[in-house]
Amino acid sequence: MGYTNVRDNHDNIVYFDNTEHNILLNRHISLYKDPSRSLPIQAVQKQVFTVYPKDGIINLGATKDNVWLKFTLQNNSNDENLYLLLQQATIDEAVIFVEDAKGEILIDTLGKYKPFEQRKVYAPDYIFPIDLKKDSIAHIYLCVSSNDQMQLPLYVGSEKQILAKMSTKNLLFGLYAGAVLIMMLYNLFIGLSTRNGSYIYYIVYIFTVGLTQAMFQGYAYMYLWPNSPWMASRSSIIIPFFSGLATIAFIKTFLHTKTNTPKLDKGINVIILCYFVGLLVGLVDVFLGTIVLQTMASLGIIYVLYVVNQIRKKGYRPAVFFLIAFTLFFTCVIAFVLRNFNIIPYNAFTAYILEIGSIVEISLLSFALADRINFYRKEKEASQAQALRISQENARIIREQNVLLETEVDKRTKDLKKTNESLNEAMYNLKQAQAHLVESEKLASLGMLTAGIAHEINNPINFVTASIKPLSRDVDQLIETLLVIEKIALKDISIEEKIAELEHYKEDIDLSFLKEEIKSLLKGIQEGAFRTAEIVKSLRVFSRVDEDDLKLADVNLGLESTLVILNSMFKDRIQIKRHYDEIPYVECFPGKLNQVFLNLLTNAFYAIDEKFKGKQGGKITIRTYYKEDLVYISIKDNGIGIKEELKNKVFDPFFTTKDVGEGTGLGLAIVSQTVAKHNGTISLLTEEDKGCEFIIKIPAVQSQSSDNSVKGEDIQSGEQFLSK
Repeated sequence: MGYTNVRDNHDNIVYFDNTEHNILLNRHISLYKDPSRSLPIQAVQKQVFTVYPKDGIINLGATKDNVWLKFTLQNNSNDENLYLLLQQATIDEAVIFVEDAKGEILIDTLGKYKPFEQRKVYAPDYIFPIDLKKDSIAHIYLCVSSNDQMQLPLYVGSEKQILAKMSTKNLLFGLYAGAVLIMMLYNLFIGLSTRNGSYIYYIVYIFTVGLTQAMFQGYAYMYLWPNSPWMASRSSIIIPFFSGLATIAFIKTFLHTKTNTPKLDKGINVIILCYFVGLLVGLVDVFLGTIVLQTMASLGIIYVLYVVNQIRKKGYRPAVFFLIAFTLFFTCVIAFVLRNFNIIPYNAFTAYILEIGSIVEISLLSFALADRINFYRKEKEASQAQALRISQENARIIREQNVLLETEVDKRTKDLKKTNESLNEAMYNLKQAQAHLVESEKLASLGMLTAGIAHEINNPINFVTASIKPLSRDVDQLIETLLVIEKIALKDISIEEKIAELEHYKEDIDLSFLKEEIKSLLKGIQEGAFRTAEIVKSLRVFSRVDEDDLKLADVNLGLESTLVILNSMFKDRIQIKRHYDEIPYVECFPGKLNQVFLNLLTNAFYAIDEKFKGKQGGKITIRTYYKEDLVYISIKDNGIGIKEELKNKVFDPFFTTKDVGEGTGLGLAIVSQTVAKHNGTISLLTEEDKGCEFIIKIPAVQSQSSDNSVKGEDIQSGEQFLSK
């Protein structure tokens, strides 16, 4: 490396007297690097040291070796209390070995791995007291190690001189910290006044920038975590990580990168990911993590400058200020990195290059935020002026349109009156047509009902009629038999002859057959009369005339009466299965409910006829049961069924699957309305070619107003009727 090998060199002696200020020790220092980081002082004393070849601050860049500094100090002053100052707070550990003329070695250790309170001098940098009498000589060895860049500004001086130098540093950093605090308070006030979220991100950004510089200068360890060596040793990773995230968050919010440059915004997200990678690496290996984060910071700033420039090209004014501020700060960061890599010298200016750059950047960004407020204010004033012009123009247009509108409204009002009259007339005609169709449906049901009743009554009547003539003949023959018996009884013959004659006559008229025939004819007439009475009784149950009053009725009885009336439609070809549970009397409109049964059974007969064409095989299952205060009525057939796409239309008025002329499409609509009137529901389960099942649910007791409530006499009359 161009160093001069030395054992004892006169140039390594530092002469300290009262005439000089604190002495920079670079040209008096010789170096030795210990890659093993484990050599004791006794072994190091035997090693060959090399003289640092450059002027200025010792800058060794990034190295993981233990670096040993060696020089000889001769005190020519009257001050016996000297101090050695290593003005680099980022050094992890510094151990001093002082060998006096007697050969005794004094040791003092400072660094991030020891609590701050153990330092003999309360200062952010490393200060070692050296007691050296006048005209005495001491050989000093200083072992330093760091996971960060290793710059070694090393000074020796009296207490006054060293404290004066530290006071200068404290003053400069105090000014810097004051400027940061003022900027934070200023932007906090503006942010609260404008309620702009960008200021919150900016305040966090300013805080992390200031905290980063406090960490580099040693004040963070001194004031924030003096008893946490772990945090002190990893603060060079953690704090720049959060500072980078805060910077990116502010950039994304301030420049609206997701809106202005959506594709480039994804690259910024990649930078965030890289920062997390650097953090994880740094928590494991601080030295490597520091290099990764510094590299990511440099590359990230270049990319951000490119993004900002693209946004500037789109005419976004705040990007101009941002570009200038970040360009200046980036220049300072580059200088800082070049200083760390020993490309540019370490001096008083480059020592504070980041503080200078951050203050300039913070100030310019504050101006950018203020300029954006002015921009928004001007934009708002322009928009308000534009809105005023538009509102005035709109007012003029509205006045003109109002005149036209009033004329048009008058015209439209007359047209609406005519249209309303036409609609009223059409509504009246529609109601008339609806009433006519409903009446037609009722007449159709009545016709079908009449035909069924006529057929049912006609059979027993015909039987009675057919029995009258033979019964009359048999009665006449009986009367004639009585006359013959009377004549035989009056004859003057013996009893034996009378008996013989009577026996002969009985054989001639076949009296036993005559008795059986009369008995059979009377029985047939009796059955016909009974069947007729049953039909009349069922008709009375079915055709209840109390339509406007709720009554208690037996649903099972209503179903049976409906089946009696419709007997002619299914007799001998459709099997009826009845499953009637014991259910309570239902509070209902019996006549209307029977009409529901009639319509559903009629549809079932039609569906079965369509499938079986009048042949055997049809089956209808009727089931009733009671559950949770509801009466369930199920009517299921095995007819043609209904297609799935038509299932939801069956209860619509005028919808029918029958051929033209065979149905009005009102039957199931009336069923649905009647069930709804009973506060019930009706549902359909169907499958094409397999049949339909209609399930009715109605409450046993209607929860209606007092107008529809069941009176005591109604219940009594209902029970009397049902008992008949």
